[in-house]
Amino acid sequence: MKKMFTRLAATLTALIVLSATVTVFAAEKYGKPSKVTKWVFQPCFDSSDAGWANGLVPWIKAVEEVTEGTVKIKLEPAGAITSGSEAFGATAAGMIDGYAGWATVYGGEMPEGMLAFGMAMGADNYRDAWAAMFGDPKYRIGDLVQAAANERNLQWVGWTSQGPNAMFTKFPVHKMEDLAGKKMRAGGPHALFHAAMGGAPVSMGGGDIYTALKLGTIDGTYWDTGGIDDMAFHEVVKYAIMPGWCPSQHQEIFVNLDKWNALNQWQRDRIEGIFMSTYFETSRMSAQGVDEALEILKKAGGEVIQLSDEEIKRMREKSIEKVWPEVAKKSERSAKGVALWKEFLKDIGQL
Repeated sequence: MKKMFTRLAATLTALIVLSATVTVFAAEKYGKPSKVTKWVFQPCFDSSDAGWANGLVPWIKAVEEVTEGTVKIKLEPAGAITSGSEAFGATAAGMIDGYAGWATVYGGEMPEGMLAFGMAMGADNYRDAWAAMFGDPKYRIGDLVQAAANERNLQWVGWTSQGPNAMFTKFPVHKMEDLAGKKMRAGGPHALFHAAMGGAPVSMGGGDIYTALKLGTIDGTYWDTGGIDDMAFHEVVKYAIMPGWCPSQHQEIFVNLDKWNALNQWQRDRIEGIFMSTYFETSRMSAQGVDEALEILKKAGGEVIQLSDEEIKRMREKSIEKVWPEVAKKSERSAKGVALWKEFLKDIGQL
């Protein structure tokens, strides 16, 4: 009798385990989940930045549509939860669910972010940038950035080219020698570029640039072209020097990796499926914003100077000699990415 009860208990245990297993498999059935996931995003900028309406908002709308309302995202401006400079780290820590910004604020917390932000005198346009980062299997530089993000408990989920990060100055620039000794607001990658061109980079917060330009404390600034009217720079500068230091500057979007993995596979596939489409959509939107901002500058009496092909070539060669090695030395992945960028530019005839 005792043996019979033992066998019965074992059978019941096996049935319970089997039932639980079936329940798990049923719960993991591929498709739209029954529950709604709510995320809170805070970028390192607020709604006045061009990256808000032309980068992050369209991506959020697309995510909510493709997940059929099972992912809802609340968007807060910088400072609502944490400071803009701390938002990347706060996302990695799970304090907030998502972040948008530029190379993790110039690559300080994740140097590989520089590969996605845009190399000094790198890709001429967003189409070339896409080819190098994801489109051509020979390069796939974006995989290096994703691996670095995953190590920091993040998933890279969105990307936008904001067009040229150009020079906005009180003085004309036709060749790199014109930058010698000039004080320009520059941080991170722009500072490396400006110093390589013989200029004097000045570090300051974005909110201080207008006053510094007006007072003559600095001679100019580097900024994404589509955002100069938001900052009212057209009131205090005379020239826009195109394409500046980076012909195709990018903004990235990251989600906390734990929150990403908490989605089911159907949701993750849907969101990954819009990475490319939202990239091209928002990049086109940003390109339109660039044209509008330059028109505003010209109507205010400013002048747009397009550097010659010869001068762009000189600046590119100087950048690859002086600036790119500084990016490469940050990490093994950064070094590999820089090598792939060089190979890409050679293959398309820019080197």
